[in-house]
Amino acid sequence: MINLDKELGDNELVAKIVETNDAELFGLLYDRHAPKVYNRCLSILRNKVEAQDMTHDIFVLIFIKLRSFNGKSKFTTWLYSITYNYCINYIQRDKEKVNKKVDLENHMLSVDKTISDEEIYQLRIDKLLQAMELIHANDKILLIMKYKDNFTLKEIMEIMEIGESAVKMRLKRAKNKLVEIYNQID
Repeated sequence: MINLDKELGDNELVAKIVETNDAELFGLLYDRHAPKVYNRCLSILRNKVEAQDMTHDIFVLIFIKLRSFNGKSKFTTWLYSITYNYCINYIQRDKEKVNKKVDLENHMLSVDKTISDEEIYQLRIDKLLQAMELIHANDKILLIMKYKDNFTLKEIMEIMEIGESAVKMRLKRAKNKLVEIYNQID
């Protein structure tokens, strides 16, 4: 029976887990998606131990919330939404990390200035990684979704539960902040 379950898509597997409450089936779902969740947590936190702990915590939360998955979006989108929100909440609770971030909220950027995707791709990797550590967690996660995970605007809209224009504006601001910080790094 388990071999048949390995061939099931995520939505069908979730339905079976909800129906049977089978821990083995949930283990299969975990095995499919834990590496991606871990990598996303690691991208955000830059700490392997914290990323492992977060991955475990997120899957406990997934098991609890699995009945609320309605199948309107892809399971991976729903999973990433929970991962994104959990990571943001974790970072916001951790005051020490928040205090290490550069506060750029009061610094006004020109709304008219548009940074192209090509300009982002041309940035030096070492300076880019430094700049990514210095921007606000929300901006960092948005840029990771767009440029590392290659999420579409629609997927980002679903994950963040905001409209298309809001996603575009937040991406524009995040890119501007990233480039500004990047240019300040020696």
